[in-house]
Amino acid sequence: MTLYPKFSKRIEFQKDGKKVIQEQKLLQTTNNLTLNVDRCTGCGICIEACPEEAIKWGPVGAVRRGAVDYAAPVDIDEVKCSYCGVCPVMCPFSALSLTIDGVERYTIIEKEGFPQYDQVSKIDDEKCIKCTLCEDICPRDAIKRDVPLYEGASKEGKERQLAIKSKTDFKVDMEKCTVCGLCGYLCPAITVKKKAFTAETGKAEAVKDPKTGLPWDETKCDACKVCVEVCPEECITVERTIESDKVQGKVEIDNDLCCTCTWCSRTCPTEAITVEKLFDGEIEFFPEKCPSGCSTCVEICPCNAIYLPTPPPAAQLKGKQEAKIAVNKDLCMFCGACVAACPGEDIIVLQRKSIRFKGTETDLFKKIEEKLFTKRTSKVKEDVQPGEVQVKMLGKV
Repeated sequence: MTLYPKFSKRIEFQKDGKKVIQEQKLLQTTNNLTLNVDRCTGCGICIEACPEEAIKWGPVGAVRRGAVDYAAPVDIDEVKCSYCGVCPVMCPFSALSLTIDGVERYTIIEKEGFPQYDQVSKIDDEKCIKCTLCEDICPRDAIKRDVPLYEGASKEGKERQLAIKSKTDFKVDMEKCTVCGLCGYLCPAITVKKKAFTAETGKAEAVKDPKTGLPWDETKCDACKVCVEVCPEECITVERTIESDKVQGKVEIDNDLCCTCTWCSRTCPTEAITVEKLFDGEIEFFPEKCPSGCSTCVEICPCNAIYLPTPPPAAQLKGKQEAKIAVNKDLCMFCGACVAACPGEDIIVLQRKSIRFKGTETDLFKKIEEKLFTKRTSKVKEDVQPGEVQVKMLGKV
């Protein structure tokens, strides 16, 4: 006799990363909660959001640094989990997803109207110049550039003159032209064709083009005007009119990958990007307590907001201890991954103060919000099982 529910957990390697898939099979329904290990930062927001306390931390630092491959930053108990959908909704990194009979659905939103993040991450196409800076600087690969490849980036790319819309006018004064052929010898856009030489005329004659004088291919012309400069008879004119100086294409932000760190919006040269952080708060580092040479928080930070400061000249220290670690608060999104990964104690202190969300606050959301707003710091892992971590809650301020 088959008993329900049935539970199982498996690991799959898919195109978009390593997945831990847990399943709850009921008599008529199958629920699957999937964790994308590569996207998970170990921030622990899902742990604090879970109403069943079915999620716990794994070896966050070791997994994110690639030191171990047998675990995930968080571990979900497939039996305790109620498959309610709260953790996927609350995950700011889109590392969790819930499917019901193979279809992604969140009944917690459909039935109870659970709030969702109000994410603002957008690019103004009118201001965007299609440069590569935001794509290069984004720590989460969230910038999607649908822009043609040009010869400056690849040998197989399009010719640079095709990047903008322009109109080039080319004309040859055939009364002056001696059909010397030098322009066509230098430029692939010009074709100099000569009629058959005959003693009857005793001169060189060109096969003329009624519009331009000499046959000319506008798609191959970049208006460099070399032909104008080298023409011994000064009979060539080239005029280029720019119709649009904007590179063609589109650049967008993938909100599923964007962590709202604001790297892109702060560095965009035309201020075309608008990003509002999902969380606001305070974070403080106490470098005097930090073990030298660790740098775990630097390596696992999803925002690339933590760094090892450049050592100042000894003369500037004046008896002060050199800082081993620091954070750029402008780039931090207060996820808490660094707190969970820190192997020391009282080194990083985090206090979230607000969440950007849309929808009506439910009682469950208020409880989650209270947990997320609790001040916390790193804690030495002494009284937990191997492979687990703890954070020290300092109480709400």
